[in-house]
Amino acid sequence: MTKGKKNLTTFLFFTIAVLMTPLFLAGNYLLNVLVFVGINTMLAIALNLLLGFAGQISLGHAAFFGLGAYISGILTTRYAVDPWFAMMLSAISVGGLAFIIGFPILKLKGHYLAMATLGFGIIMYIFFNETVDLTGGPSGMSGIPNLLVGPLIFDSDMKNYFLIWGFTLFIMLLSINLSDSRIGRALRSIHDSEVAARVMGVNVRLLKVQIFSISALISAIAGSLYAHTMTFVSPASFGFNFSIELVTMVIIGGLGSIYGSFLGAAILTMLPEFLRVFQDFDIVIYGLLLILMTMFMPGGLVSGIRWLASAVSSGLRKEPD
Repeated sequence: MTKGKKNLTTFLFFTIAVLMTPLFLAGNYLLNVLVFVGINTMLAIALNLLLGFAGQISLGHAAFFGLGAYISGILTTRYAVDPWFAMMLSAISVGGLAFIIGFPILKLKGHYLAMATLGFGIIMYIFFNETVDLTGGPSGMSGIPNLLVGPLIFDSDMKNYFLIWGFTLFIMLLSINLSDSRIGRALRSIHDSEVAARVMGVNVRLLKVQIFSISALISAIAGSLYAHTMTFVSPASFGFNFSIELVTMVIIGGLGSIYGSFLGAAILTMLPEFLRVFQDFDIVIYGLLLILMTMFMPGGLVSGIRWLASAVSSGLRKEPD
């Protein structure tokens, strides 16, 4: 079986599992959690394209998520713009902003790049908090309308589940195709060595900015979906802690793996439900997870699962003495 057919088969099985999952859930609470898993999977994929494939760190990706949510919220509540059109304008605006700031920011490397993206995230968080007349400030913005298609209004957990996961599966499919394309190979070459990539004819600077913009655009779509699903947004959802959580999702799931993004998002979205007793120490736990994964499973969960499957398969094939 060729790699393309194998990827398509895996994706089809994954899609069937996603569509069948609500049949096995007892209540709306678990559906609501899985809605957040879908949103976080989109965000983790967006960051993984930048960090896992191109090797460019971002500690402020929650800012793009927040911009997507607030732009959609402001356009629909204050200017009566159609929610779907607002989503499109939000994605284009945030992607365009990322393209503009990407040229100066992505000249930096290593911890300088990390600090620059962190600074951008902090600036946007302060903006969300301080522009009370525009964003509602710390109290947030309410009354954001649900998305609708004709008479169908996405106003329940079940409807939101299929809405969010429809977008998530579409973004996963596009990202898988991107990772297997010529552009994906060019991104991996940048990750390994920018000098070698330039020698091979890759326009490193432009490609880094383009993937930065695509990553921001996907994050903005996730933000718009979050706003129209929750019908309320506040700055607390888009702070530094959430940016760190996104990085943790990507590393735990597996750098450079689309399905790893899903695994990381699923684990870290559900983990707080089991760690409520620790309350304000969640960031410490995320830090410990990062340290443990880096030490014992640097390739992430996907790499560990592949190694385990290979070991089991080798053991089964081994002839007894």
